[in-house]
Amino acid sequence: MNKTPSLATTESARENKPVHEQVYSALCESILAGEFVPGVSVTLRGIAEKLGVSPMPVREAIRRLVAEGALDVLENRRVCVAPMTLIRSKELYHARLSLEPQLALSAMDNLSKKDIQGLRRIDDELNQSLFSGDVDTYIRCNRRFHFGIYERANSPVLCPLVRSLWLQFAPLTRIVFGRIGTELIQDFHADALKALNDGDRGNFRRAIESDIREGMDALSEHLQREN
Repeated sequence: MNKTPSLATTESARENKPVHEQVYSALCESILAGEFVPGVSVTLRGIAEKLGVSPMPVREAIRRLVAEGALDVLENRRVCVAPMTLIRSKELYHARLSLEPQLALSAMDNLSKKDIQGLRRIDDELNQSLFSGDVDTYIRCNRRFHFGIYERANSPVLCPLVRSLWLQFAPLTRIVFGRIGTELIQDFHADALKALNDGDRGNFRRAIESDIREGMDALSEHLQREN
């Protein structure tokens, strides 16, 4: 968790949210960025010191993330990302395929030309990161691309569920893509963007499904090798 910024420097701190919400948002960002390393535990006090807050809002945020399946509290009161197993990865795979394409379709009618242009800029940056081998930027842009679509669905139920799924597999993604390198990563963002421009709901859904399968297959292959 070395990269976790002080709340004074985060965007969430400038939104006048309650401190416990700021802490929760900051921890979510750290987990999604792969800054919590599987197998490495940290203390609540250490998190609080890095964020520049008292332990109380950290405990509250940790409780939420444990309930969402993103973190585990160990017997020594240290915190780590929840371990990934083959069974768990398969359930996440099926859950993502069930929820995310539907959420994307719900967002489709709300995506303006300006939104699509923004998604294209994100994908251009992502493609550059693949070319340069910048895994951190790839992970950040991939998340921005997907949630740039999902959040336009304005769904108070599906979007939080999908975010909780991402919180569970994101730490392993950082390790897997860090090992295999960016040259082996394939995405279907260009297909999704073309379908958006064409208003083709069937191809848009298929592009999102293919993108999910590509990423989750890489995680499954890693877990099978490890086991």
